[in-house]
Amino acid sequence: MSTKAIESLSEDTVRHIAEERDEPEWLLETRLNALSALETAELPDVIQTPGRRWTDLEALDFEALVDPLNQSDATERTAGDDEVVVAPFTEAFDEYGDTLEEHFGTVLDPEHNYLTALSVALFTTGTFVYVPEGVDVEDVKIRAEMNSRSLFSQTLVVAEESSSVTILESIESGEESEIEGDRYFSNLVEVVGGENAAVQFGSLQNLDDDTYTYSLKRGITDTYATIDWIESNFGSKLTRSDVETELNGDGSESQIVGTFFGSEDQHFDVNARVWHQAEHTTADLVTRGVLDDVARSVYEGVQDVGRDAWNTSSYQRENTLMLSDDAEADASPKLIIHNHDTEASHSATVGQVDAEDLFYLESRSIDSLTARNMLVEGFFVPVLEEIAVDEFREDVEELVVERLQ
Repeated sequence: MSTKAIESLSEDTVRHIAEERDEPEWLLETRLNALSALETAELPDVIQTPGRRWTDLEALDFEALVDPLNQSDATERTAGDDEVVVAPFTEAFDEYGDTLEEHFGTVLDPEHNYLTALSVALFTTGTFVYVPEGVDVEDVKIRAEMNSRSLFSQTLVVAEESSSVTILESIESGEESEIEGDRYFSNLVEVVGGENAAVQFGSLQNLDDDTYTYSLKRGITDTYATIDWIESNFGSKLTRSDVETELNGDGSESQIVGTFFGSEDQHFDVNARVWHQAEHTTADLVTRGVLDDVARSVYEGVQDVGRDAWNTSSYQRENTLMLSDDAEADASPKLIIHNHDTEASHSATVGQVDAEDLFYLESRSIDSLTARNMLVEGFFVPVLEEIAVDEFREDVEELVVERLQ
């Protein structure tokens, strides 16, 4: 695959984006390097079995999907504390340019795969969040609307020593958008967790069913740092979602909570990965999804425990509930353990609504549809209880109810 697949993409295109945003030279070079990497970069890995690729990213027509010079979004950013910086990159370069240059692309390699390189070369929106040492802030909100055929977003979060922040991000299609045909949204997120810092990043994707979505969120932890993720996907035609944490500091922790609800012919490729690189690290991966009609899900969870990651605790569980005989789900949980001082487990289940539970509710004069919906809402309860942020949990609950209706 090369840039020849997208005729409108060239070095001039990238330079135009950088110049229009008045970006520093280092970022332009990063963009151009990402552009060059497209010549040899591969698409993200997908699970394959003999004769079958579980998610077919090669079928995406980037020539039709990508319109780099006509990207448009409406994004609102709010923070409940003046000490925290929440701003688009274009407003942060002057005062925080050194911090941006130091951390941008260090957590997530821009040339990791074809889709990351494409996104770094072309992004026009995104957010820089900087939490100074010792600052605690709970209500950073980023609400975005996509109003163009393609949109590339980049977010960098830097939490300094002994700071804490909760970030809630949402993306949906703009109501006034008149774009016809398929669309493409890309979202890359980097989180730097300093010593004893705590970052909770919640993301809610509810784009329309003409959109293909790719997101890669990755964090690295210092000593005693915590990075928790909440990843909820309800929209888009095809969603590829990767959430990853590299536990590099002794005593650091990460939790990845995922939810999805698919109907009609939606396809979700959901992945959660944790690398234990230091001693006394802890990880918990929890995902629950529901599929109706002919929707399909693919899940891969990876817990990789390094040779020096002594006294590790790592847990993983994924459950999918099927509301239709025509829906389909696959799961591939993995443990990769390189030392014996580890406590770890993984599980994955696929099943339908329990017939006895359904009969019990119907015997109490509850109609079958209402009874089924009650059981589906109850199915999500264990994972919703893992979401400490009330506002985010309520948003997810509301979308579940809307989908059931």
